[in-house]
Amino acid sequence: MTNKTNQENLFFTHGGYRNLESFKSATLVYDFTIEFCQKYISWKSRTKDQMEQAARSGRQNIAEGSKASGTSKKTEIKLTNVARASLEELLLDYEDFLRQNKLELWTKENPKAKMVRNLVYDKNRSNLSYETYLENSESAANMIICLIHQTNYLLDKQLQKLSNEFMKQGGFTERLYQQRNKFRGNSF
Repeated sequence: MTNKTNQENLFFTHGGYRNLESFKSATLVYDFTIEFCQKYISWKSRTKDQMEQAARSGRQNIAEGSKASGTSKKTEIKLTNVARASLEELLLDYEDFLRQNKLELWTKENPKAKMVRNLVYDKNRSNLSYETYLENSESAANMIICLIHQTNYLLDKQLQKLSNEFMKQGGFTERLYQQRNKFRGNSF
């Protein structure tokens, strides 16, 4: 076994976050949150900054965790969970906005909510797919809430998968130890 092969086996496959559905969905949440805050939240409001940062954190932590996974599955799990927690915080901000402005929070059974949720199945889904929901603050907030729920669902599934993989494969330190033992065994 060559040193190059040892190195290749040492690191976990990592960094494919742009292909993750959770990342794509978190990107939509981030983009729409920026637009929502520009349209409907006062630029003086601390809430505006909080919402934008929570949306950004949801997206960026997925990417950072994915890249870090090559040497730390623990870090990947932790950062994916931070993304999930940030989006939960953002969800509460949107619910607060609706309640404080005496606007309707769509239930799961609401036909508009179902229409938004079904857009996830559109092969060519993009920001434009949701554009009609940005016409007013109630519709926009509810649309983004639907997207947050979908993203959180994906992140919950991702966290479960990462946890299972960690239990089966172990972490980087364990792989280092195994590779070091193989190296020692081959060098004698």
